[in-house]
Formats: sequence, structure tokens, C-alpha cells
Amino acid sequence: MLFLLAAHAGVAAAIPWWQRRLGRAVWIVAALVPLAAVAWAGTRAAGVLEGGDYRESLSWAPSLGLTIDLRLDALSLLMLWIVAGVGALVLLYCRYYIERDAGRQASLLLAFAGAMAGLVLADNLFVLYVFWELTTIASFLLIEGRGEQEEERRAARQALLVTAAGGLVMLLGFVMLGQAAGTYRVSAILDDPPRGGTVSAAVVLVLVGAFAKSAQMPLHGWLPAAMVAPTPISAYLHAAAMVKAGVYLVARLAPALAEVAPWRPMVLAVGLTTMVLAAWRALRATDLKLLLAYGTISELGLLTALMGAGTRTAALAGTAMLLAHAAFKAALFLSVGILDHQTGTRDIRDLSGVGRRMPVLCAVAVLAAASMAGLPPLVGFVGKEAALEAFWGGAGIAGHKLLSVVLVIGSALTVAYAARFVSGAFRGRPNEAVDTAERPATGFVAPVAVLSAAGLVLGLGYAATAAVATAYADVYPPGPHGPYTLSLWHGFTPVLGLSALTLLLGGLLHAAGRGAWPVPRLPDVQRAYDRATAALDRLATVVTGHTQVGSLPVYLTVLLTTLVAVPGAALAAAAPSLGSPQVWWSPVEPLLAVVVLAAAAAVVATRHRLTGVLLAGAVGYGVAAVFVVRGAPDLALTQFLVETMTLVMVVLVLRRMPPRFGPGRSTPRVRLLRAAAAGAVGALVTCFALVASAARTAPAVSAEYADRAVEAGAKNIVNAIIVDFRALDTVGEISVLLVAAVGVTSLVRVNGGEGRAPDGGSGGTFPTAHWDEPARTWLPGADERPGGERSVLLEVATRLLFPSILLLSLFLLFSGHYRPGGGFSGGLVASLAFVLRYLVGGRADLGAAARVPASAIAGSGLLLAAAVGLLPLAFGGVPLESTVVTVHPPVLGTVEFATSLFFDVGVYLLVVGVVLELLSAVGVSLGGDGARADREREGSPR
Repeated sequence: MLFLLAAHAGVAAAIPWWQRRLGRAVWIVAALVPLAAVAWAGTRAAGVLEGGDYRESLSWAPSLGLTIDLRLDALSLLMLWIVAGVGALVLLYCRYYIERDAGRQASLLLAFAGAMAGLVLADNLFVLYVFWELTTIASFLLIEGRGEQEEERRAARQALLVTAAGGLVMLLGFVMLGQAAGTYRVSAILDDPPRGGTVSAAVVLVLVGAFAKSAQMPLHGWLPAAMVAPTPISAYLHAAAMVKAGVYLVARLAPALAEVAPWRPMVLAVGLTTMVLAAWRALRATDLKLLLAYGTISELGLLTALMGAGTRTAALAGTAMLLAHAAFKAALFLSVGILDHQTGTRDIRDLSGVGRRMPVLCAVAVLAAASMAGLPPLVGFVGKEAALEAFWGGAGIAGHKLLSVVLVIGSALTVAYAARFVSGAFRGRPNEAVDTAERPATGFVAPVAVLSAAGLVLGLGYAATAAVATAYADVYPPGPHGPYTLSLWHGFTPVLGLSALTLLLGGLLHAAGRGAWPVPRLPDVQRAYDRATAALDRLATVVTGHTQVGSLPVYLTVLLTTLVAVPGAALAAAAPSLGSPQVWWSPVEPLLAVVVLAAAAAVVATRHRLTGVLLAGAVGYGVAAVFVVRGAPDLALTQFLVETMTLVMVVLVLRRMPPRFGPGRSTPRVRLLRAAAAGAVGALVTCFALVASAARTAPAVSAEYADRAVEAGAKNIVNAIIVDFRALDTVGEISVLLVAAVGVTSLVRVNGGEGRAPDGGSGGTFPTAHWDEPARTWLPGADERPGGERSVLLEVATRLLFPSILLLSLFLLFSGHYRPGGGFSGGLVASLAFVLRYLVGGRADLGAAARVPASAIAGSGLLLAAAVGLLPLAFGGVPLESTVVTVHPPVLGTVEFATSLFFDVGVYLLVVGVVLELLSAVGVSLGGDGARADREREGSPR
């Protein structure tokens, strides 16, 4: 299962590359992955249908309970067959339908198939939620397309808002349910269902999320709006897969939670109401896709009611209808896509005679519509009879006769709009638009024919359908009249009469609807959504107008005052109960504190930007000195290097700014208020640090770090924490560092053209020097600055020191596990060496030293760190696990190192790449006409 999910992700990522080489054949490559999932599920079917299951688990952080648990049982087997089978057919269909942007669409569809497969296989509530939201994101991207049309963007936003909001509500329900059960493993919750008031509240929250995902009223408006997406996407996401996620969740949890008080009233009331009202709306639609969309909402309501009823017969009916709906609704959507593709319209009022022009398409569409209407011997009939039996002959609330009446009405409306679909799409004589339309290719119609035929095969072969359905439904006890079985013939029963009544009423309703009387209009949820979002926008405008005054000092003052008032009051209230903190540990610390405070005060008083930057650096160097006094050489080394690098970068940026700060416009009273707020925050942070250090009650974790450092083969505890104990934090930090560097570089280049090459091109790669240049350019970048601004002595000294500095950086890298240093410190030292080359020789000289693109260096560092972290999985370990390796080379003797060293190398490369990327964005030259022109443009003195 893990391999299948990885295959979906890997092939989806490679699809754009394949599309450029294979063209339309890439759809066949994409379809192979879900076909492989269907085949794999078939190999496990025998054991699963006999009542067993198949499990896989990937431990991420076992001590924290972070594991990826997957489980294949009867319900997930059925859903996997639906998701993968329909997905493969839709991908093959897209070869004929989608003409532009095929690589992106195929990649997203395959990624969605993988996310949906992960959702139905998940055996952990949090894992299920992750895949749940991945389907939401994929749906948003597929609906929006390239975002070229406002209608597409609007529909995508609505789908994202409704389903994601429902998902957040559901997540809260998951947390409450998991806490009540004492586990977040789904199979464990099913084995030992929790009870209590917390579970009742969790049920309501979980069902709200399921209703939003499955477009249950009144949360259904996003689904008709999503019909702006291409028809294959509607067929897959909004008929066969994504919208069934809510139904699947209801079916998954019903065996454990159906007896909880709010469950049955909610699923039955919402489901059956949705079934009737959405079917009524379908009778008004003239757009075939919109008709099918409301029909989908109606049938999802029926599925929700059946799967949530909590009885064996209802579960049998729901499982059969789940199969039937996936087959006939996907087939009907794809039929509409062919009609639209060949004739240019899908409006009932413009279509006439398609049945005569395209008889094969008409035949397969009529077969699918017959299954939707519940005609024998199709699987839709089998499921409808079981549904009627569940509500007519059931016990308790699920067996109330009123529910059967509602079901008959909804089924009759379903027959009516199925007849409306067939009549509107295919009847009559061909008009001019249809008569000139080309007949679809065989491969275009083939997926539709397979899906339509599946409804017939599953109906005639009801024994196979019953085997899958029974394997899931047997978790419930038999009904009051014994165990019900799926069949095409149960004799002359009341249920058969009700089934015939639905056909009769539906036919009469369709015939009457073609006459004079119109179908009454129901309240429009879309209009309510539009008004709600518009009101929210107006509220945001009013609130923003009163709170966002456009002054950064005002914002900071409010935030800092709040910080002092809220945590400060709590700290002051708790202070008497705390011990007396030790103010300092060494007599040197007060002197350093005076230096730091004096430098900080001078920063506020200075009016020169460069002076302010240097004084701010002095504050950082003072803090680094405190680290030295406290016996933390690693932290001191890193602080010194970071401060130095920050000074250099800020000074380079200051070249483009006026040398003095602008004159202040605030009054003395305002400045006094800001000073008081800043001083109060400083006092609060100081007191908090002292109190926190004195309030410790448990043993410090540092002692355990020291004990376990030996296991990591480390003598430097700080480095062991970074690359071993808290390696996951380090991965996140370097990822953020890279993203921030890319963002800053992009922002600088877009706004003002910083970092561009002299010819106007992008400055992403440093210009390199060539030693065969003419004699007048014997120094790299000789044209970048006038000769009078260059120091030959400094350049020669730099070139002599450059290899030594790099060697020092490598020493810090490789010795970091045993003494002060590490990948971050070594990377900063190497970066300073490149900065020095840049300062004395400009970009061209730096290009001579760094001939690899900065982005390649940074990216390779991140990839190396990630690869080293994931490599233990291949050997049965856990991610980011390190091992001490001992080798005995013939000359060197015994060499011992930890595999985390390679993780540290990745950090080293990323830091160097990030600094080079920033250097490539700070400007073209260090002097000359370019910099002078910038200074003149800023209005500053030369």
C-alpha cells in the first residue's frame, strides 16, 4: 500500500516530463498506475472478503505515536476499486478530451487518485485527515485550471472554502473522538467504540465535515458551481471519488457510532432531505452537467442515509448503490463530455437527434441512465430494492415507514430526471449543429461503454456484488426478518410493488413536466453563499478601515503593549510563589550587560544607517560574549558568524539607500510612549528568562542529551541535538531558510531589477571569468569598477587566504560532532570566504570562485539532507535515524563516523548556496556608474 501511494506521487511528479516526450500517450502512462492499484487490490480480495484485512505501518516517531497506519478491509477494498478503476478509465478518456495543458491535468488527476487511495486506506484519524485535505487541494487546482476565467476561480474558491472549513470542523471532532477512545487508530475505535458526552459532540462535528465533502444540503452549493471544470474532472472528482469521501467516512464510522444519539437523526434527516430536494432541482436544469450535478447530490444523500442508518440491510443497499452510482454517474458525465466535445453544446434546448447521429453513445448512455433509474436487471435496481427493504422492513428509527415514503418520492424523482436526461440529450431529429458533428472515436466512447456495461454485469452477476457488500455489512447484526441477501428477484413482495411505483410515478412526472406546468423553484443556496461572502468582505473592509491605519509603529506599539499586559500580568501574579533567580553567574556578565544596553541605546539615538547597523552588530557580539562566559562555545561561534554575515548583507543593501534615517514626524509624547512600551517589553523578557530558569521543577533534558550523545557517536552535544535528536526541526529550519532566500531574491529582482546582469538578463548565475580574456581584463571583473577603486594588495591577500578559509570551514564541518563547529558554522565560514571574494573583486571574481549556480548548491544541500533522513527506511529503520560506522582503511587505520555527518554536509551546502543566492541579488556591481546612479536616484549625497 505504501508502494502504491509512492507510485502515484512519483509518477504524478514525472508526468509533465513524460508529456513533453510522449504527447497524448502520456494519458496511457498515467492510467497504468491506478490499473496497478486495481490489480493489487484483486490479489488481496480473497482474504479480505473472507473477513480478514491487510495492514501496513510506517513508524515516523513511535514514541510520540506518529505512525502512518494503512489497512485494507472490505469497505476500503470496494472504495479502492472504485477510485482506481474509474480513475484509470477517466485518464484514458482524457486522451481524446483534453487538448491543452495535458501534462498538468494528468499530473493533478493522478495525484488526486493517490490522495483518494490514501484516504480510503488510512487506519489513523490524522492520516485520514491529511489525505482528506490533499483531495481538497487537488480539487481546487483542477477546478481552477490555469485561473484564466473568473468563473473558474470563483468556483474553485467556493469548493475550497466549504470543504476545507468542513474539514477543520471534522478535525476537531477527530481530536475529541480520539481522546475519548484513547486511540486515534480507526480499527481500534471500531473494535471498542467510545461513549459519553464528548463522543456525541464529536459525532456532530465529524458529520458536518462529511456533509460538506459530500455536498449535503445546505452545504451543497459548491458542487453545481464546480461544473465549470472539464467534464472528465467532474466525472471523477464530483461523481465517483471526492464527493464519496464523506459517504465513506460515514460508512467507516457507522459501525462504532450509529448508536450514539445524534448520529441516526442527522444522517437520515439530512440524507433523505437532500435526496428529495436535489432531485427536484435536477428537473429544472437545462444544462446536462448541471442536471447530473444535482442528481449526484440527490444520490449522495441516499448513500449517506443508507451508510449511516447502522443496519445490515441498509449497509448492503448502500454498498450496492455505491458501486452502481460510481458506474452510471461517471458514464453519464463522460457521455455529456462527448456530446459537448462533438457538438459544442450540452444544453437540452440546443440538442436534438443525437441518438440517431451517435447511436453507440446513445446506447451506452441509456444503459447507464436505466441503472440510475433502477431498472432491472441492472445493479441500480438491486441497490434500490435493498434500500426500500432497509427502510420498509427495518427496525427502530431506520425502519420507520415514513422514511420509505420519502425514499419512494426521491426514487420517483430520480426516474423523472433520468428520463429527462435521455430525452433531452438524444431524442428528436438531428438539427444542423448535430447533423454536422463528427461521430466520436471508438477509444473516446470505450471508457463510457465499460462503465455502463459494469452496471449490467454487476446486476446480472449480483452474487459477486453481494460478496463484496456482505463482507462489509456483516459487521451489523441481521435484521428482524433474518439476513437479507442481494438478488434480482425476491418474489412478489411489498418492496417490489414500491419499486414499480417509483417507475410509474417517475414516468408520469416526466410526462407531466413536458407539458404546461413548470417545476417550482426552490430557495437558491448559491445566492445565500454569495450574500454571505459579500457581507464578510464588507465587514472586513470596515474592521480593516478602523484598525489598519497604515503605521508600522502604531501596530508594533499595540502588539508590544498587549504582550506586556497579558503575559506580564500573569507573570507578576505568579512571581511571589517562585524562587529567587540567580541574576548572574560570573562577574563579567554585568559588564557585558552594560555594553549590550549601551549599544542598544545608541542604536535608537543614531541618525546614520551604517552606524545603526554596526551598533546593532555590537549588541549581537555582546550576546555572543555572554555565551562564551556561560561555557557555550558552539552558540558563541554561531552567533559571531551570523552577526558578521548579517552586517555584510545589510551593508550591501544600504548601498541602495540614503545614508541617514528620515526625519521623524512623531511628537515627543508619542516617542515617550513608544520608548515606554519598548522598555516594558525588555523588562518583561528579562524577568521571564530569570523566573523561567528558577522555576524548573523537573530534571533538565540536557542531562539525558549528554547520556545519549554517546549513542550518536558525538562528543559535541549541541551538534548531536541538531543532526540527531532534533534533526526533524533542522530539516524544517533549513527548508524555511531556503524558501526565505528564494523569496527575498525574487522580490529584489522583481522590484527594482536588483541582481540583473549588465545586459539586462537574470543574475541567477554569477558571470564567470575566462583566463583567455584580452590582456586589458587580466583581472576578473575589470570592467565592473574603475581601477582606482580596487586594491591589488587586498585582492592578492584574499586569493591567498581564500583556500585557507575554505579549509577551515571544512574542518569545522567534519569536526563538529566532536568539538565546536558543524555544518551551519562551517557553511557560514565558507560563505564569508565567498563574500570576501565578492567584496574585493565583484560578481565576476565571485563567479571565478563559485562556478556552480547558487540555486543548485542550495537545492542539492536540501536534497542531500532529506535523502539522508529517508535512507534508514530502506533498511528497516525510522526516518532521520543515524548509525555509527567504523571502518579500517589500510593507511589511515580505524576511522569512525556517524551517518548524520552527511546530513550535516547537506546543511553546509544549503547555507553556502543561500548566501550565494543572496549575493547574486544585492546588485550588479560594488561601485561605478550603476551604484552612483542608484544613489542619485535616491537623492542621497555621493
